[in-house]
Amino acid sequence: MPEPAAFFRPLGEGRYLPTGHTSGPWSPDAQHFGPPSALLVRELEGVPADRESLLARVTVEILGPAPLRELVVRARLERPGRSVELLVAELVDGERVVARASAWRLATSDSGAVVANLAPPMPAPGDAKAARWPESWHGGYLDAMEWRAVSGDLDQPGPARVWARQRVSLVDGEEPSPLQRLFAVADSGNGASNFLDPAQWWFINSELTVHVLRQPSGEWIGLDATTRVGPLGVGTATSVLHDLGGQVATGAQALLVRPR
Repeated sequence: MPEPAAFFRPLGEGRYLPTGHTSGPWSPDAQHFGPPSALLVRELEGVPADRESLLARVTVEILGPAPLRELVVRARLERPGRSVELLVAELVDGERVVARASAWRLATSDSGAVVANLAPPMPAPGDAKAARWPESWHGGYLDAMEWRAVSGDLDQPGPARVWARQRVSLVDGEEPSPLQRLFAVADSGNGASNFLDPAQWWFINSELTVHVLRQPSGEWIGLDATTRVGPLGVGTATSVLHDLGGQVATGAQALLVRPR
């Protein structure tokens, strides 16, 4: 059976088969955590809600590598409430939980009159150059996304402002939701803004936390990303996440930094 133009093939009953498009830059045998994060958000979005609401904060705890074999995704309402609810989702490989996501789902209202302190919009992707990743990094996920650099570049050290959009769907036969598109990109902040030689240093994120202000619109997601490293082998990659209309979210990743 030919591989679909998607990150995951649905197998029914919460089971999914990752395709080669999910493979990460470090190893072709483990997924980049962008697609699994988006799949967890897809499951969280499927938890029934009684009112208009938004997944306002999602944290994905990365408990181990996500292999390229059949995985199970499940979600539940952990703490119900009228305006504030806590949801939990898990990505499971056999008996092992690969990742766990927790999400605060907040009831929405109209605060348009007091919008404040948002980052200015990034220059449009049509005005940006095609971005380049380091030649030593594997394709898979990186090739399944279209990347355009506004400032900095993905094969150069330091902060970067980049746009990305999916060349493939998240789940075969489905159109990704706005939040699924956002989370497919959000885990790339540390890669986009790295300043260490990946042949000499590890800078691995153990989690991803995204605070969402609104649903993004359109296919393009922008990352304005910076990595900071402290003196004890710990760093933080932070990203302001955009659509073409401006800031939609803020992302952060805790990093383990150590020599190879």
